[in-house]
Amino acid sequence: MTDGCAPIRKIIHVDMDAFYASVEQRDNPDLRGRPVAVGGSSKRGVVAAASYEARAFGVRSAMPSVTAQRRCPDLVFVKPRFEVYRSVSHQIRDVFSRHTDLIEPLALDEAYLDVTADKQGIGSAVKIAKAIRAAIREETGLTASAGVSYNKFIAKLASDQNKPDGLCVILPEQGEAFVATLPVRRFHGVGPRTAEKMERLGIRTGADLRAMSEEWLQRNFGSSGSYLFRAARGIDHRRVNPSRERKSVGGELTYFNDKQSNEELRTALDEIIAIVWRRIESSGVQGRTIVMKARYANFRTLTRSRSLTRNVHDRAEFAAIGHALLDQILPADMGIRLLGLTLSGIDQSGHHAPTDAAAEHFVGVQPSLPFDNIES
Repeated sequence: MTDGCAPIRKIIHVDMDAFYASVEQRDNPDLRGRPVAVGGSSKRGVVAAASYEARAFGVRSAMPSVTAQRRCPDLVFVKPRFEVYRSVSHQIRDVFSRHTDLIEPLALDEAYLDVTADKQGIGSAVKIAKAIRAAIREETGLTASAGVSYNKFIAKLASDQNKPDGLCVILPEQGEAFVATLPVRRFHGVGPRTAEKMERLGIRTGADLRAMSEEWLQRNFGSSGSYLFRAARGIDHRRVNPSRERKSVGGELTYFNDKQSNEELRTALDEIIAIVWRRIESSGVQGRTIVMKARYANFRTLTRSRSLTRNVHDRAEFAAIGHALLDQILPADMGIRLLGLTLSGIDQSGHHAPTDAAAEHFVGVQPSLPFDNIES
């Protein structure tokens, strides 16, 4: 379904296949065909990325390394090389720029492209997507999946439809029917707890969601209701924005069992530090303010922060400040159900392309809604 008030655009969402792990397999032939996890193998390590061979065993990004090793005993851990990933990302961006100036990066490995103007005069968004994927394979030795559609929401869903190394095209007249077939868990911004609530309310697919009125959705999902109403109808008017500025980089985890002891909270914070610092390195940003967020079992939420007169130097300093902020609220006798860390005070003059803070879903994370907040 399209809205007569909005022009029909030609949008491509390109998403590299298991990017970090694929780079490692490309550069080390011994890793090809084997289950690979990028990240630390220590007791407190976290998987940053997993190859498709590892994913077959249920290994996922943000999973504790000990859990990943348990699921896949033959898993090979390799340390991340973010400078290499950034270099390859620049190669990919060069390919994009041959076809359009409207490029909105979400991370090193994915971006939206508006090819309505079609710089090379190819005449077809589908042909452009095929040309981009072919050039990426030829110039980097890696594969990419792409979704082609009339808006960002559906293009992003489509890029995941035929992974890996796939292409999915959703025409304007197909959008609403396509969304109707999808489980609501596929909707970006619908986290595990929101999906569980929808399940209790009998909402399992886009079609179930579309059957609900906007008023009903607002009543049950607050400010997210309007987004859900539009999404269920395949409507998204956001433009591809090549000049978005990142204001912060962070992440938070919601726990199914409240964490109470000092030791388990410090271990939990170490996991978040690993995930967030990976995102900081991936995006290339620098900042001077660290904010810790904690939500108690009774849902009372507090924050603690510290600002420096300069940018945070490295992960060790980021971790030390994070733990110092946590120490301010210990002991937490009531128990904590959510913990998070954010780097803000971003230096806009010194970082690379902005990334999507919700592009990679953490285990247990509840992404923000409505849709406009998912990518901030």
